Amino acid sequence: MLRHSLSSSNMWWFLPCILGFIRLYLDGVKVLLYQLFNKSFTLPDLPKQNGKVAIVTGGTRGMGYEISRHLVSLDMHVIIAGNEEEEGLAAVKKIQELNRGKAGVMLVPERRTEDGFELHFGLNYLGHFLLTNLLLDLLRKSGKPGKCSRIVIMSSATHYGGRLTLDDLQGRMCYSSHGAYAQSKLALLLFSYHLQDQLWAKGDNVTVNAVDPGMVDTALYDNLCSPAQMAKKPFAKLLFRTPAEGASTAIYAAAASELEGIGGLYLYNGRKTESSALSCDERLQTKLWKESCALVGLQKT
Repeated sequence: MLRHSLSSSNMWWFLPCILGFIRLYLDGVKVLLYQLFNKSFTLPDLPKQNGKVAIVTGGTRGMGYEISRHLVSLDMHVIIAGNEEEEGLAAVKKIQELNRGKAGVMLVPERRTEDGFELHFGLNYLGHFLLTNLLLDLLRKSGKPGKCSRIVIMSSATHYGGRLTLDDLQGRMCYSSHGAYAQSKLALLLFSYHLQDQLWAKGDNVTVNAVDPGMVDTALYDNLCSPAQMAKKPFAKLLFRTPAEGASTAIYAAAASELEGIGGLYLYNGRKTESSALSCDERLQTKLWKESCALVGLQKT
């Protein structure tokens, strides 16, 4: 009887890990099939931004670097936010030379930030939640009718398989790297929709849109399991987007004239797309907001 009880307990502990793994890779297959039969979004001609200020998190490499580089070419003043100062300075120098005149994580083993948060949740979501809130007053003052401040949040198709466990956001009861990554991307969408609702309710000239870059050939995939790494290599060049292609929808959201004053969107390949039903759950959005405020020490609003 004891052996049976222990065996059942182990099985129930392992089940969420298996489900998170399956959901994430199924979402990945769907994205790859889409990318196989659909061309990458091509940026239209975008207007010059005339010294507007952009803060790009993770702007030292991959898609973040491409976003920073392109926004600078549109005459925007870009501030790169990252974890490594030397990397940031190198990226700034490279962009300055081109124009003459590491921040996300995926599928890492269980680790904690310096503040004790699960790494995916802390770095991919909670840090952006805090930074955005700290900048809100400035964004409100900067936004004007016809010239809204814009917040662009990078989510992912993996959010479709994400589940939010409010009583275990840090994954202490059962850690799954796949589930943790999907949860962080779902959290970003819940946050973006709730924030836009708050801003609209107060009449603020600030828009919030979330974007999905697709599957992009960046260092994010370095933590895939060995079989997945082997399977990825022959398909990456054929099916994955380049960092520049992956960055295009975020650049579009940040600078396109036709999106002026429009928020609350989930954009994929340059078009409005329906996100998961769970991401649109207003009660869950509110609960996550309140919990996030408590975690980072912000006054609940």
